[in-house]
Amino acid sequence: MKSLIFDFNQPELASIFTSWGEPSYRTDQVWKGLYQHFWGAPDDFSNLPRSLRLKLGDYFSFSHLTNSNSLSSSDGETREIVFLLPDGQSVETVLMGYTSRRSLCISTQAGCAMGCSFCATGQMGFRRNLTSGEIVEQVLYFSRVLKAEGDRLTNIIVMGMGEPFHNYDATMMAMEKLNQPDGFNLGARRITISTVGLVPSIRKFTLEHRQYNLAISLHAADDNLRSSMLPINRKYPLNELIPACLDYVTQTHRRITFEWALIKDVNDSPEQAQKLVNLISPLNIKGTWLCHINLIPLNPTAGYNGEGSNKKRAQIFKAEMEKHSIPCTIRLRRGIDIQAGCGQLAGKAIST
Repeated sequence: MKSLIFDFNQPELASIFTSWGEPSYRTDQVWKGLYQHFWGAPDDFSNLPRSLRLKLGDYFSFSHLTNSNSLSSSDGETREIVFLLPDGQSVETVLMGYTSRRSLCISTQAGCAMGCSFCATGQMGFRRNLTSGEIVEQVLYFSRVLKAEGDRLTNIIVMGMGEPFHNYDATMMAMEKLNQPDGFNLGARRITISTVGLVPSIRKFTLEHRQYNLAISLHAADDNLRSSMLPINRKYPLNELIPACLDYVTQTHRRITFEWALIKDVNDSPEQAQKLVNLISPLNIKGTWLCHINLIPLNPTAGYNGEGSNKKRAQIFKAEMEKHSIPCTIRLRRGIDIQAGCGQLAGKAIST
């Protein structure tokens, strides 16, 4: 199989072009073609001589993603694509439209090894890691679509299929390409990476002083409940996770987000809300909360019997946070009718 061109960073492409006897400016032309013009085939590079376009086609693959199924939600605000990979695996990518944002939820793995009980991806198990280029290509695919519509992508959420920190190196390489100023040039603070709480990777992320937003899938404030929902908690319990989060906010001076899937009669009571307040109290530094709570009423999946909390319970939980001046929002649900909501992605074959 040919090498996927998006797997290479700019210096690596420069080295290849030098070995071909090409002048150095060819690297910039190809890089800008890929990441600014979103060209997706050798013949799109009309600024290159035909001989080089042919060589690019012979040496590189320009896509590992095949659109096998696509759906739009009934309100037209969410688009989901199931991409088929060359080895037969599949991943899902979801574009969500808001008043002033176009946010893309991308995948980093086919399947997931974390086994979270209420997540469709966790229920399907782990298949394989995506390469950095396969992660990047999801973004460029939708950027191409939006450009044709006179629109553009504004935010990336690394919260699709898979655990990004279980595929740490490829995920960070992908984000570096998308953040690079002379390429795609998406600001680091427009990128959010979500993890279930792999403590060593959180600490590594902190030490590297990366400026991407960090979100933690928390969902419970005591070990027994959290371990029943997120098996990773047995390896990295809350007394290890919260100190890692505290180190992150104090060293990077960035606010962290805690995600909380509200499940009826499981973790949505005022008592559970108070447990959460107590758990995150170390992140209240000199009267300022260096965290944000993102409440997400549970989305239904075939492998989990729990129900999402109703609006009243969600508002009561939110009010408990606000009583303590903790920043808190209830996430606007999107794409539920096409199973494109948070926790619903499973690389499914969708019939149209």
